Parts: sequence; C-alpha cells; structure tokens
Amino acid sequence: MTLAQRYRFIYKPLVFAACLVPLVWLTCGAFGWLGASLGPDPVKELEHECGKTALNLLLLTLAVTPVRQLTGQTQLLRLRRMLGLLAFFYVLLHFAIYLVLDLELNFRTLGADIAKRPYITIGFTALLMLIPLAVTSTNGMMRRLGRRWQSLHRLVYVIAILGVWHFYWQVKRDIREPLVYAGILAVLLGYRALRARLRGRDTASPAVRRGAAPAGQLAAKPGANLVPSEADSP
Repeated sequence: MTLAQRYRFIYKPLVFAACLVPLVWLTCGAFGWLGASLGPDPVKELEHECGKTALNLLLLTLAVTPVRQLTGQTQLLRLRRMLGLLAFFYVLLHFAIYLVLDLELNFRTLGADIAKRPYITIGFTALLMLIPLAVTSTNGMMRRLGRRWQSLHRLVYVIAILGVWHFYWQVKRDIREPLVYAGILAVLLGYRALRARLRGRDTASPAVRRGAAPAGQLAAKPGANLVPSEADSP
C-alpha cells in the first residue's frame, strides 16, 4: 500500500472519526448515555463545546501547512480540506444550538443579539465568511476560480482571528483559555508572515530590486499558473 493509499484508506478515516468524538460525547451527555452529563446548563455547555471544537479544528487546519513545511510530509495536505469542512460543520452546529435551543427560533431576538451584543456580531460575521470557503472547497471550484480561489481562502486568517475574538469576548471572567488560543493563532500567523518575508528576500535579485522584471517573467505565457494547487492554498 502506497503512502497516498494509507492516507486515503487509513489516516483520513481515523482523523475523521477522531473529529467526531466530541459530537458523540455531547450526544451522550444530552441524552444521559454512558454516564455522560452536560451539567446544570446543558444548552450552554453544548454551545460552548461545539464552538470550542470548531475553533480547535480551525487552528488544526491552519497548522497543517507549517507542519508540512517543517517536516516535509506533503501528504498532510490531504487532511487539511477535511479538517476545514469539519470546523465549518461544528460552527454550524454551534449556531444551530444557539438559534434552536437557546432562542427557540426567535429570529427577532437573533437580530437584536447580532446588532447589540458584539461577541455575537463577531461570531455571526465569521460564520458568514466561512460559508463561501466551504462552498468553494471542491477541486472543481478551485479550477473555476483560479487565482481568485487563493485570495478568497485567505479569509480563513480573518475568520480565525474573529473566532478567537468571539471566544475572548464571550468569556466573562477567566480569560486564560481564550488567551491560549490567541497565542497559538499568533504563532501560526507569525510563522506565515516570517516565512513570506524570508522567501521574498531569498527570491529577490538585484535586478528586481532595481525595478527590472526577471527574464523568466518576460518569457512567461499569459494565463500560466492561473489554477492553484492545493499546496498553494492557505
């Protein structure tokens, strides 16, 4: 069995199953199965755990590229799309629990909360920004959008910042856990910024610094490399 086959038939199913463990545990807690309990306020606990799981998966999605670059394990890219879509799933579940169980489908209250409660405004904005990323996550949409796909999917950095911000503002007293998430995100984004800066220094030639175009650029055909590979994505 090749490495690609192991990722497809072993590693990806195992990661997928691991990502569903929080959902299974929350379901058991909601129905009192296997001795699980969600405490005195089960709705709030469901909301909190689904939101935190979504944030965990979002940070894991952002961690794939640095780990791949540092270890040379290019096959890790096969996990990134699945992790991103599972993060979107848990965000939807987080919002659905809030809307259905907490607000009881009262859309007037929902609108008031979005307008007046800043942490809900930020969280709802992140949800809206995630939707086009999930819709365009297929290979077909990647080919159709070309370079625009890369620009669109860089929104994941903004979404991650909004997600951590939403978590920070939601917590009323103990902010240590949101600060841990903020630190992890700062490392992931800082690594990308540093690598981009170093790569820019390495590839810049004296001619480029003087404003001259590289010879390879002059010889490039119009429209070349318009379709990004998955390795080019954020």
